[in-house]
Amino acid sequence: MATATAMPPRRRHAATGAAAGEWAAVSTSGEWRSEAIGKHQLVRRTGLSARDLRALDPALSYPSSVMGRDRAIVVNLDRVRAVITASEALVPGPRDPSVAPLVAELRARLAAASPAPPRAVSDGEAGKDGGVSPPRGGGGKVLPFEFRALEVCLEYACKSLEHETSMLEKEAYPALDALTSRVSTLNLEHVRQIKCRLVAISGGVHKVRDELEHLLDDDADMAAMHLSEKAAFQAASQSSRFDIGTELVEIDEDGDDDETEAEQGSMAFMPKIDELENLLEAYFVQIDGTLNKLSAQREYVEDTEDYINIMLDDKQNQLLQMGVVLSTVTLLITSAVVVTAVFGMNIHIALYRITDFNVFWEAVGGTLAGAATLFVVAMLYYWKNGILR
Repeated sequence: MATATAMPPRRRHAATGAAAGEWAAVSTSGEWRSEAIGKHQLVRRTGLSARDLRALDPALSYPSSVMGRDRAIVVNLDRVRAVITASEALVPGPRDPSVAPLVAELRARLAAASPAPPRAVSDGEAGKDGGVSPPRGGGGKVLPFEFRALEVCLEYACKSLEHETSMLEKEAYPALDALTSRVSTLNLEHVRQIKCRLVAISGGVHKVRDELEHLLDDDADMAAMHLSEKAAFQAASQSSRFDIGTELVEIDEDGDDDETEAEQGSMAFMPKIDELENLLEAYFVQIDGTLNKLSAQREYVEDTEDYINIMLDDKQNQLLQMGVVLSTVTLLITSAVVVTAVFGMNIHIALYRITDFNVFWEAVGGTLAGAATLFVVAMLYYWKNGILR
């Protein structure tokens, strides 16, 4: 009798289809909660694509970016990662010590400037160009929620980089001055570590500055970040879709296609980007100032390296000059030794039969005087031709 093969139990996948990560959800009033949100849940919640979510993965080396999508803004600036919608800001890993201050700053800033709930915009409030006026609170204009959350992210990124730059500046200049006064292995290693940190911080500042510059140069990207106005515009468009459709049908019956296209083009979403542009320009100026500080530090490091190289070259030149002097002295002493060797040969000449002992000292003195004279002549020759200074 055949034994029935036991089928292994099928593995049940989670409803999200991916492992859920911990996210901090900060509302418009500044209240927050920690949620376990999976990848698929986040896609349905924010309308982002999987490619946009990969930009938030710290394990992947994606460049700094601020991307405006249909329902959300993806912020990836150095150590600041967040997803901002029209009603909440999502920050991954709120328990991370480097992320907790960002969540606290979001809570404090959003709670302090919480506007009134956004109201629906009627057809009469829509601009001629299809733009929608942002909500107003009190006597002045209040930035939409997504801009206030984006401002907190930009400010946190800029302040973090500026703080690292200031700390490096306090450490770099004394270390470079110490290396200038005394070149040692310890000072060289300290300066090498400072230079590595300088390169790393400069890379992060460059990425943030380039991204802000890219946003300021592209009006379409800035227009895509007006999430609240976009939602209000879509709501107003849906409420008046029947009237617009009736007008388009009547125009189509008359055969005027050009007027139909003009009517459809007039309904395009074209928000005013002045407020967002001013916001980005303010932080562009701030991050540009941080970059100027890093450039000044880099120039100081390069000037110190040039000075150290000049010092080492000068020491090497002094050693070479000493080598020339010692070689000349060695040559002349060798010449005197040759004379001594000649007189020390076992030969019979009349000079050896002289009984006056002073002749020996005369010969020794003459040899030494000749060597000294040749040494002086060689030094004068070196000095005249620039070999020695």
